[in-house]
Amino acid sequence: MSKTLKITNLHASVEGKPILNGVSLTINRGETHALMGPNGSGKSTLGNVVMGHPSYEVTEGTIELVDAEGNSTDVLDLDPSERARAGLFMAFQRPMAIPGVKLADFMRHATSNVRNPERKEGEDLIPMREFRKEIKEKMDHLRMDPDFARRYVNDGFSGGEMKRAEILQMAMLRPQFAILDETDSGLDVDAVKLASESIAEISGDASQDGAMGTLIITHHDKLLERNTPDFTHVILGGRIVETGGVELAHELHNEGYDRIRADYPEAAQLNQQMQEDDAVAV
Repeated sequence: MSKTLKITNLHASVEGKPILNGVSLTINRGETHALMGPNGSGKSTLGNVVMGHPSYEVTEGTIELVDAEGNSTDVLDLDPSERARAGLFMAFQRPMAIPGVKLADFMRHATSNVRNPERKEGEDLIPMREFRKEIKEKMDHLRMDPDFARRYVNDGFSGGEMKRAEILQMAMLRPQFAILDETDSGLDVDAVKLASESIAEISGDASQDGAMGTLIITHHDKLLERNTPDFTHVILGGRIVETGGVELAHELHNEGYDRIRADYPEAAQLNQQMQEDDAVAV
């Protein structure tokens, strides 16, 4: 079981255009990290690269999962499904719709794969009675209508429904490390509160063996009220330029990024160039 997600000097590009320019970040299980930055800075790209999105090419650096004995697994050698089985999860900002596939069926197969990495497709699914009981408990907690599980994955979902479905997946999969890409985007105040509480509960106590390491990508600090970050990182121009505590998140939410741009002019200039090049929606 992995204890640490370690990202070192990570460079990545899309269609030959650099997006990440030397990101280094270490997340231990039980820790909550916030990643903030202006548009086009590379926030979502980092999550996509960690999860193995095929549109991105890693040109330098490493991503490792390290266990308690110091043994490491090279994440870059794993395909996306293997990364999920290894305990990585990402709640996407704009998750893909899968018409024709019911959410319950999708979740039963995904959960079976993650909990039994050696499972062959079509074999050793979680028993239906056990699965129904567990998903009902999770959906009740998220105040989701039971009929929701019979709908096709993200097909016709509202923004809020997509975000709840992503949190439901995280609750069922019980990942070791989760990347939450603007999970608070498009949610009203009550929905943000519920999402925040659910994430905190799923993350668990840092003293517990099952505690989750969490990277929350956000523009705001509302999601952090119940998920106080141990570290807040600012990404600009595809690299992390500053790290602080929750007070840094509050500063950025209240005052924006003018100070950051002034303190790190080279990164700010690069960020502006990346936006002008319109390399990718990051």
